[in-house]
Amino acid sequence: MAVSDLAAPIMADELAQNDERAQTGRSPDPARPITLDVRGLGKRVSLPSGELTILDGVGFSIAKGDTVAIVGASGSGKSTLLSLLAGLDSPSAGSVELDGETISALDEDGRARVRGEKVGFVFQSFQLLPSLTALENVMLPLELRGDRDAQAPARAILDKVGLGQRLDHYPRQLSGGEQQRVALARAFVTRPSLLFADEPTGNLDTHTGQAIIELLFQLNADAGTTLILVTHDDHLAARCHRCIRLDSGRLVQA
Repeated sequence: MAVSDLAAPIMADELAQNDERAQTGRSPDPARPITLDVRGLGKRVSLPSGELTILDGVGFSIAKGDTVAIVGASGSGKSTLLSLLAGLDSPSAGSVELDGETISALDEDGRARVRGEKVGFVFQSFQLLPSLTALENVMLPLELRGDRDAQAPARAILDKVGLGQRLDHYPRQLSGGEQQRVALARAFVTRPSLLFADEPTGNLDTHTGQAIIELLFQLNADAGTTLILVTHDDHLAARCHRCIRLDSGRLVQA
């Protein structure tokens, strides 16, 4: 049998899978359960000049434990998509389902509940509370969800990110890299099933940013968290299992 005869069924299967991805925006992986299921997601806003479409018909699935980069040019809708996936905003069309629960159909209180139970965040600007110490910043999400002992796990994860000696320092007393380490500790201390990172190295120099990325992926691997990050850094995107690419609000790669 010729090599071309052996290759033909494989090529046909790949073409079929590519066609499915193009039509549904999904990359099937039957071996792992789906954590996030996005269907026909759209976002429109009204402006004095008329209606602006930010996202249009975006759909894809993300399996448990995936690391996924959302990429695209400035203004392509990346941050809007992240906000919708995290339940920070409501879509104009379509749905977002997290672990079987349609969060896009919930009110703000319902979405806040889901975020508190299942979601962690890392932001470009760190978003630490300046009046709280590093330890208090990391304890805060545990306290908000009613944990009896917030201090022990907060101390443990701050030690894990290399800040065990900086617990009582305020954000203004920490470098940018140290502040982002606190932010990582705060994100992972609740053991979220899903972590969103929005340009996590955007405010850091190259060397510090690389160290933060290594730490982010290490913490993520240790916790088995599903990671979705927005980035303009091709090297960072290449570290992820998958890349979701937007162009003018439309999905062009999933």
